[in-house]
Amino acid sequence: MVTLSERHKRFQELHKTGCFVIPNPWDQGTARMMAALGAKALATTSAGFAFTLGRPDMGGVSRDEALVHAEAIVSATQLPVSGDFENGFGDDPDEVAETVRLAREVGLSGCSIEDTQMLKGNPFYDFDLAVDRIRASVDAARSLSEPFVLCARADGVMNGTYDTAEAIRRIQAFEQAGADLLYVPSLPGVSALERIVASVTKPVNALAIGALSQISVDQFSSIGVRRISVGSAIARLTHGLIWNSVRAMLDDGEFKTLKNAANSKEIDQLLIKGEG
Repeated sequence: MVTLSERHKRFQELHKTGCFVIPNPWDQGTARMMAALGAKALATTSAGFAFTLGRPDMGGVSRDEALVHAEAIVSATQLPVSGDFENGFGDDPDEVAETVRLAREVGLSGCSIEDTQMLKGNPFYDFDLAVDRIRASVDAARSLSEPFVLCARADGVMNGTYDTAEAIRRIQAFEQAGADLLYVPSLPGVSALERIVASVTKPVNALAIGALSQISVDQFSSIGVRRISVGSAIARLTHGLIWNSVRAMLDDGEFKTLKNAANSKEIDQLLIKGEG
């Protein structure tokens, strides 16, 4: 049995050298499958979890619900887990700091905090407030007895509310505030990713979607990326299969898409192996 303390230390070590993939499960079953397939660590996905509750992403889940969900993912395997906690479930820096402390209580080895308000249109926080929120998160993380990887996200490029230059200004400030990992999701291409990595000295997380889904782990590594996540992409891929197969059944009266289903016995074996 791997202790939580060992998981926290291992998670910190993963961010010091090399480049690793951190897949995003949305329930205990997907967590165990990913662990069995060789994942070194896991991260929750706010969108993937919200979909399981029949709710939209971006504010569709409460802090209490996200914490209970994260605790379930932690208990599913022996791997370290990071929490996708959107804006930290509060606007005020003290509220975000409390989220970080609660994240540790449920066994998480890290979490990400976004600079986006959970309101229609996804407005970003004022620059100074965004930095204060990360600084408070870092202070909370440093008050913990074991390592906690605090990931600071600049989400304006993804949300279409500011450009790459503003994202760089923000992650540089987040780095100065003490964040362990910097993250600008949904970049338009490799050149933008190279700019992001070159702009900071702390490790960078890259999201492998869009144009960046076309490059390999080795290419991410050569750019200098330390961690690669996929966000809700695997969950959305699963939902795409549901969409297409059910439409084929109900609209066309065909069941051909079901031939691509995984073997139930193989899934059983993965679930047992992934539990550790």
